[in-house]
Amino acid sequence: MNVIHSTAGFSERQLGCVATIGKFDGVHLGHQQIIRQLLAKAADLKVPSVVVVIEPHPEEFFASHPQDCPPRLSEAEEKIQLLSQLGVHTVFLLTFNEQLCRLSPQSYIEDILVKGLNVRSLIIGNDFRFGYQRAGDYRLLQEYGVRAGFDVIETESCICQGVRVSSTYIRECLAVADFDRVTAALGREYAIAGTVKKGRQLGRSLGFPTCNLALNRRNIPLHGVYACESRIVTTDGETIRAFGAANIGYRPTVDDNREAVLEVHLIDFDRDVYGAWMSVTFKSRVRAEQKFESLEALKSQIDIDIEQVRQFFNLNT
Repeated sequence: MNVIHSTAGFSERQLGCVATIGKFDGVHLGHQQIIRQLLAKAADLKVPSVVVVIEPHPEEFFASHPQDCPPRLSEAEEKIQLLSQLGVHTVFLLTFNEQLCRLSPQSYIEDILVKGLNVRSLIIGNDFRFGYQRAGDYRLLQEYGVRAGFDVIETESCICQGVRVSSTYIRECLAVADFDRVTAALGREYAIAGTVKKGRQLGRSLGFPTCNLALNRRNIPLHGVYACESRIVTTDGETIRAFGAANIGYRPTVDDNREAVLEVHLIDFDRDVYGAWMSVTFKSRVRAEQKFESLEALKSQIDIDIEQVRQFFNLNT
């Protein structure tokens, strides 16, 4: 799969494309249905499929505080990996910045879709808004498409367990730790992946060493302690499966900062995996995030948390 950051040279290399545009946060079943539409139309026209992924999310760009924007389900690299697995030909990471904000709807269509991508078919939701002050809409795309020679196809909704699947719905399910519904809506279990980095070594000093992952997002969808299953790919290519207790949040007892962290204590595990790639799959919530009066109180609670995780995974036998 190709990943591009601008449309420079794309229309010269390709004889048109079928495109869709969105944030694709989570790449859930609704997104997957859109991708199936995209791939089918691209195959019919014998042109590449292009997913235009808006990064950062507009809500993040405009938010004055991290908590003012919706929590992210997936980072750009995770989206790219998931879209690649679905068979997409090209992902265009469209940077949402001041310049894009001020682009008129007409220039948005002309510069990005027509001249940039030479789009022959656009698959888009009827509520899609774009251009300066979000003045562009589905009807404008249809009208412009007639003149420019591309058709506009409305995306199909996806219903799961009687509910329309959306990123907002999945965030709501994550907030109450309803992982069964999350799995159903995503078509897979919810996981966060990243590179294991060195932290402050506080967990090790307390007797509970952790693997720390950089979250690199302004707001997070989970807070608290969770039973998790981890898959680790070491720097020499070895794959390791392990169970553990994951703490995700802002560590209020330690430093009460606003930089979210994901720390995973792997049970019965004693290896140095710094620099490894690690995927953390959340299975069940153990408790909410809380602030303790002392490190001793925190240590006592961690003992309790780990025992609950052991029982969840039946690791005491």
